[in-house]
Formats: sequence, structure tokens, C-alpha cells
Amino acid sequence: MELLHSGKVRDVYADGDDILLVASDRVSIYDVVLPTAIPDKGKILTQLSLWWFDQLSDVVPNHIISATEVPAEWAGRAVRCERLEMVMVECIARGYLAGSGLKEYEKDGAVSGVVLEPGLIEGSRLAEPVFTPTTKVAPGEGHDEFITYGDVEASVGPDVAAELRRITLEVYRRGSEVAAAKGIIIADTKIELGVSGGSLKLGDELLTPDSSRFWAADEWQPGGTQRYLDKQFLRDWSSSLTEWDRTAPGPEIPDEVVEATRNRYVEVYERLTGDRWR
Repeated sequence: MELLHSGKVRDVYADGDDILLVASDRVSIYDVVLPTAIPDKGKILTQLSLWWFDQLSDVVPNHIISATEVPAEWAGRAVRCERLEMVMVECIARGYLAGSGLKEYEKDGAVSGVVLEPGLIEGSRLAEPVFTPTTKVAPGEGHDEFITYGDVEASVGPDVAAELRRITLEVYRRGSEVAAAKGIIIADTKIELGVSGGSLKLGDELLTPDSSRFWAADEWQPGGTQRYLDKQFLRDWSSSLTEWDRTAPGPEIPDEVVEATRNRYVEVYERLTGDRWR
């Protein structure tokens, strides 16, 4: 088995023709891996992704081969996957305005070249979900930047671009319907797609607290910060640290913030799947 890549959260190993994707308990904010781990985080991300891959298997195929044919020490946090030729576009769907999308909208009333209705505020629901792609930048090489749909067409061709947009919006639509029935709003989500056998397939993770913004639906109120059930809670905590300039090394996370973060990951897993986290 050969280590191919160690990312901010996941380690990627080659095992013959397959890939082993191992989710650690590491956590990153602003592209900086913090020195403190969040217990069970990798297992929660893996198990929730597997649940979503199953829920959305009729929307788009995925890279999963097996969740059990993995080394025992990685049980629960590793999956055996197909090798995909990844598309170098971060595919993002937004149904609500928050985060970097809000900042982009406040500059010129558009996100990734998609003009939005005037008068929106933080937490506003959009008239309809939009596809807002960004560049896909390797770790340590800067931050992802918003690009337009025309940029995606120029990069991968019009046919693939159309499929990326269709799949991303359909994943968001279906995921949002499932989550809404569980009292959760998916404000936005990022998916990664690759090619295998001439077909686009979902890779990496799917609709997790690391790749999506989850809000408690019964507490949603446009005009301010929502109650996040995802990694945004950590970003908000870090924003209060005047001595940290968002570059490595990151700050240690206090025990109470670690616990509160883990509780949010567990809560969103349990509310979505209906299973108790063990």
C-alpha cells in the first residue's frame, strides 16, 4: 500500500488498482490544519457520506467500492474507492446566501457571474439554487477563487460543464429535500466529481459538515448568523482570536470548543440518518 497524498483531512493510499480514502480527525479552517483534533470526526464524515451516497445513488454514480474491505485499524473511517480522473473544478450549489458567497454578492450583486436579486442579506433564501463554481487549488497553493460558468465551459468543454451544473444542482435539490424533512437547512454544498469509464462520478465526501453549511431550520432567521451544525462554528470561534492571522501554525482549540464542535457533527449525523452515533 502506497501513500499518495496526505490532505488537510484525508489521506489517500493506492492499493493495487483501488484507492483507500482515510478520513482523519484533523480539522482545517481557512486552509490551515489546526493542531487539535475533533474526536470521531473522520468516522462521522465517512459514515454520513456513505449514507448520502446511498440516498442519491439514482442521481449520479459514485466512487465507492467497499466500506468494509479496508484495514482493521481504519474501520469506520476508510472506504475503498475507484480511481477517478478528478475534474479540476469545485462544484458548489447555493440555496441561501452566506460565507464567501455573501461577500461576493455584496461586492457586485453576483456570485460566480450569476446575478442575484437585489436586497438580499445574510441568510437569505435565494429564489432558486444556483451553481457557483470555484477553482480547485492544491493545498498550499492559495485559495479557491470564484469562476463563471463560461470559465468552466472553457476548461472542460460545454457538454461536461452542463453535466457538472446539472449534477451539482440535482444533488443539492435532492439533499435539501431529505434534510428539510429532518429539520435541517442545507444552505450550500460543495461536491467533487471525476471521470471513470467515460462517466462522471461523485468522489471525496458528500453533504457533510465539512463540505456543506447545515442550519437548524426552526431557528433560521435571515439577517444574522445562523446556528451552524457544521465547521462554520469553528470559523466563528477563530474569528475572535485577534492574535491569529489565519496562517500556519493554527491555534490550539480549547476543550469546550472541541466538545461543542463534535456535538454539532454528531447532531447532524443523528438528525439526518435517524441513527444514534456510537
